[in-house]
Amino acid sequence: MATLLVALLTILSLVVVGIEAGQNVIISLLDSAIAKGAVCLDGTPPAYAYRPGFGDGVDNWHIFLEGGAWCQNVDECLTRTKIPSGSSAKLISTKNGSVPFSGMLANNSTFNPDFYNWHVFKIFYCDGSSFMSDVEDVDPKHNLTYRGARIYDAMMDELLRIGMGNAKNALLSGISAGGLATILHCDKFQSLFHKTTRVKCLSDSGFFIHGEHFIGGDLRESFFSGVVSTHGLTNTLPTSCTFKFSPTLCLFPENLVPDVQTPLFLIESSFDSYQISQTLFKDKSPSWISCNQNLMTCNLTEIEIMKDFRFTIINTLKSTIASSSSKRGYFVHSCYLHGHMEYKGGSTCSSFIGNGLANKTIALAVGDWYFDRSEFQEMDMLNNLPRNCTSTDDYPTFEKKCSDYYIQHHQKP
Repeated sequence: MATLLVALLTILSLVVVGIEAGQNVIISLLDSAIAKGAVCLDGTPPAYAYRPGFGDGVDNWHIFLEGGAWCQNVDECLTRTKIPSGSSAKLISTKNGSVPFSGMLANNSTFNPDFYNWHVFKIFYCDGSSFMSDVEDVDPKHNLTYRGARIYDAMMDELLRIGMGNAKNALLSGISAGGLATILHCDKFQSLFHKTTRVKCLSDSGFFIHGEHFIGGDLRESFFSGVVSTHGLTNTLPTSCTFKFSPTLCLFPENLVPDVQTPLFLIESSFDSYQISQTLFKDKSPSWISCNQNLMTCNLTEIEIMKDFRFTIINTLKSTIASSSSKRGYFVHSCYLHGHMEYKGGSTCSSFIGNGLANKTIALAVGDWYFDRSEFQEMDMLNNLPRNCTSTDDYPTFEKKCSDYYIQHHQKP
């Protein structure tokens, strides 16, 4: 199980981030968090990477929450302490002290015109609970510390110290488990600012469905039950949800999103590759594993399972959005993907890997929504088969097409 978890987290990090160079930003430790008990699973201080804003972006802040699944029991959490997902020491040694900022985190005015010169503050994920745990006692047997919520709060304190409270524009975003964390913390984030600040939230591949009556419903519920129990989340989850549902059900966004008051945008695939590959079957056959790795090898039964997943997630999204207290922006496509924001092909140039809706890339759709240039609420209702969205061009040609697109279609606000 431990070996499987390490392999899964490694695969997930590659799927989410993509293999793409970007501006390298130094990883820093928030040593002041130690006094607040805000530490990783292994007791090391939490880490972040910060690139200051410049030009007319000096009053704008983009806070990004890293993803990386969860640990549902002591053994899994102990395994995470041996990798970056549970230890900032392992993070720095593994990444050689820096990480690339690409996609919607990049400082490139051509490919990321809406957000390129903002302050960008990436918070690394080392607690395994979507930044929600706050257990006072350290596990005496395994020396594990469950303090994700304290990490989030300590990072917000640091951000306010360095000037975020005076922001004109602020965006909280996150990917995968960080996307779920974004939903969970969205209203709390908004409360940090003046009423005149434009504050919005963006969840990238963070809409993990319950799908109670779909394949794996019991497995998904049991897994989140383990996360709640292990990390002591009963009293840290939003009371607006726990008043109506059990704590376990309050880790599923379909039960959280309707009560979020702050403007929220959802980037999601109706064929979310992580959810399809990891949350449907506890025991995976070689054929299913092969299908998840290469869609061309899927048999008819496996394709039907994926189509049924699409039906379930789209209906869940529609129901959730319809019952929300305020309008949601969303970009729901049919590519077999999980994670978009941190690489160019997934966000700023997504149309050129076959992933555009309403003639817009994901990044432009988000920018239009964020700056109120137009609403964006699009779902791909035409493609009922998972699509392998990759560019057939060489990289320079791909970049040239994307650059020409922005020159022709976009003006910075």
